[in-house]
Amino acid sequence: QVQLVESGGGLVQAGGSLRLSCAGSGRTFSMSPVGWFRRAPGKEREIVASIAGNSGSKYYADSVKGRFTISRDNDKNTVSLQMDSLKPEDTAVYTCAVALVSTGDYRYWGQGTQVTVSS
Repeated sequence: QVQLVESGGGLVQAGGSLRLSCAGSGRTFSMSPVGWFRRAPGKEREIVASIAGNSGSKYYADSVKGRFTISRDNDKNTVSLQMDSLKPEDTAVYTCAVALVSTGDYRYWGQGTQVTVSS
């Protein structure tokens, strides 16, 4: 059983920054792949960024490359998403998720946090 709690969402002007955090429980959190997803109104959920467990390899969607940075702090059992140069089209509910080490399939999901970027 893994519990995930997101924080850091809010309202920001275009060009501004926000930092989202995902706090996870569970003994294997530090070695598990973690992804950040978002769902905008009227659109399907999409993956924004992910970070591997052991290797630390990172993935970014083309739409956020150069603007978002994913990182993890194993001492605090957190994964963060630094979002810079925000655009109105970044407005969405952002959710973190943890994948099973054995399969790579995302199994555990947080409740989500709202990010709103005004123009």
